[in-house]
Order: sequence, then structure tokens, then C-alpha cells
Amino acid sequence: MILSANSLSPYLRFRVRMAHQAMVQFVASFASSLGYIMLGFGQVLVGLIACLALPGLFAATRPWPQALGLFAGQALLASAPVWLLRKRLLPEQVLLWCRPLPIPARGQWIASIAVAGIIIVPLSMAYALSTAIWLYQWPDWLRPVAPQAVLLTAGSLLLGWIVSTLVLARRCRMPAAARLHAHRPPPAPYVPRVPSLQRMAAASLPRRAWTALHHWRQLFWLPFWRAENVVGIQQTVLLLGALLSIAVWLWRPPSVPPTLWAANAALLLMLLTDRGDKAVTEQIALLRPVAAAWPVPIENLFRFARISALLPGLAVMAWFALLTLGHLGRASSAGYSTTVATVWLCFAGVAQVAVISLRRLSVNGRVGLVISSIIILIAIGSELWN
Repeated sequence: MILSANSLSPYLRFRVRMAHQAMVQFVASFASSLGYIMLGFGQVLVGLIACLALPGLFAATRPWPQALGLFAGQALLASAPVWLLRKRLLPEQVLLWCRPLPIPARGQWIASIAVAGIIIVPLSMAYALSTAIWLYQWPDWLRPVAPQAVLLTAGSLLLGWIVSTLVLARRCRMPAAARLHAHRPPPAPYVPRVPSLQRMAAASLPRRAWTALHHWRQLFWLPFWRAENVVGIQQTVLLLGALLSIAVWLWRPPSVPPTLWAANAALLLMLLTDRGDKAVTEQIALLRPVAAAWPVPIENLFRFARISALLPGLAVMAWFALLTLGHLGRASSAGYSTTVATVWLCFAGVAQVAVISLRRLSVNGRVGLVISSIIILIAIGSELWN
């Protein structure tokens, strides 16, 4: 029996409360990174807020093809928070529970609109503040098209709300049934092969290492890239950003002070290891109850996974060492000090190990460790060209 119109409100209240709880959890998890963000981007935070509404305002001064591109980009930017938080706003367990229920499509659409509005309304306040900043500055290019610019900004927010609603509605949709391949072999009885502990102990060292690497890939590497998990993408972006920052830092373009790139490299390097270690710790907490009965030395695998969180940071440090110490003959002509580069590498290595090994620190203690490491790395890096 389909739920009546009067019974839509409980589902709507459930979705709204779940969205509020998701936002509270997100803010709580975001609080540990707030210190890093304020350290790296605190001075330009007002400028970033002012730039939120700039594409929509500037679109009114451009020809319609460029204006359409800016308008669409602004709408996608407005819908990005809902897309990034879709797993928190509508978890997989809730989807599995809700899909068999006789909830009308109208109720799901109303709930998706309301949940998207919970995210869009605070974002609209930030856009309003950004628009007010530009209207207060009143530049020459904005004066002839101010009404159209404000309408385009409001329209981009409305379109972002619509796109956000579609993102949530698509997540609520029942997935299509999997199609079986025509040449799929017929099912056969499954006979499990459980390796004994004696055979595992008697295995050679290379074989055990290969087995541990295979288990690490299956339990830690692949989950970070599957099921809408953003850890793999997050770590890749941080890694590429750190490598690029170091390259530009040593390239030393005249338009930007080298200390700024040194600060960016230190910030991304420490965030890379800190976020990676946090993701591995959460995955271990998820696997520990299940893996307790597995016939494998699971604690050794967990220890190996924690150590593997150092690999991206070591790659960044190796890149820095290659660009500085790898060209010792060019150090004098380049103008930087190899002694300072060595000290930077040594302290960066100690900081990376400290983030991984000091696991009993509180949240504030860990934030203090990372921030102090970033500050010291910036101080050392500022002496590279002296």
C-alpha cells in the first residue's frame, strides 16, 4: 500500500534530521583541519569569499557564449558541496533501508529539494556577502550591468539548487539490475581453500611479502578508490599539489615570493601524511572486527598499512631531494644552499614519522604537531635562498 500524503512528513523530517546530523558530523571532522586552513589561507580568506560571486557578476559583461560558460560554471560550483557530501547526506545504509519502502516519488523529490536547500541557503549567504563586497567596491565594469549581474548570480544559485536536487534524486533511484553475460560460465560449487598457519609460516619471505602486498591492495588501496570513496582522489590532489609547489618553489618565478611556495609545499606535505594516516586508521577500525577471525597475521598487515601512509610524503621528499641535492654541481649557480635543503629534508622526515607514530595524541595535540611542523618547515625553507 502506497503511503498517503499525510505520511510524507515523517520521511521528510527523517531526511532533514539526517542532513542536520551529517552537517554536524562534517563540521566536527572539519574542525581538526580548520587550523591548517587558517594557517595556509587565513590571510586570503576574505578575498576567496569575495571571489565567490565574481563569475556570475562578470558574466553580465561578456558575450553570451562566454557568459553562458561562466553561468554554468557558477551553477556547478554552487552544487559542488552537495555532490561532495552526498554520502553523508544519504548514506548507503539508509538507501538500502529506504528503497524497499513504499515511499512515493513525490515525497522523495520534496525531501531531496529540502536537503539540497539546507546546503544552498548557507552558501547563498556567502554569495550575498560576496555580491555586497563587489557592490560596495563598485568597479567601473560593474556599474552599467549591475542589475543583470545580480540576476545572473541569483539564477546560478537557483540552477545550483536544481542540480543539487538532481544529484540527491539520482542517488535515491533504484539501481538497474545487472545483466548477465551471454557467455558466462554456469555456476559451480564453491570449495574454499583455507591456508593453514603452518603453511603460511613455512612460506618463503618473498611469497609472504607478495601476499601481504596483495592483502594491502585489496583491503586498503582499492577501497579508497571504490564505492564513491574520495580518499584516493584527495591524496592524489594533495600529492600533485605538493610536487608542483616544490617545482615552482625551486623554479623561483619573480612574480611570487619563494616563501609562499615554500609554505604551500610544507602545508600540502604535512596534510598529505596526516590525511592519509587518518584514512588508514579509519579503515583499520572498520576492518578490525571482521578480520579478527581471518587466518592471516592481521596486525602485521595493519602495521604495514600504517607505514604505507608515509609513501606519498616520501615521494614528495624524494622529489625535493632530486631537484636540490641531485644537482650538487648546479647548487651554487642556482643560488640555494644544499645545507638548508638537507636540514629541510631531515626535519620533514622526522615530522612525517612523528605524525604516523605518535598515535596517542589528542586531536588538539595532533593539530599542534602538524601546525608546528609546518611553521618550522616554512622557517627552514625561507633560508634556502639566503
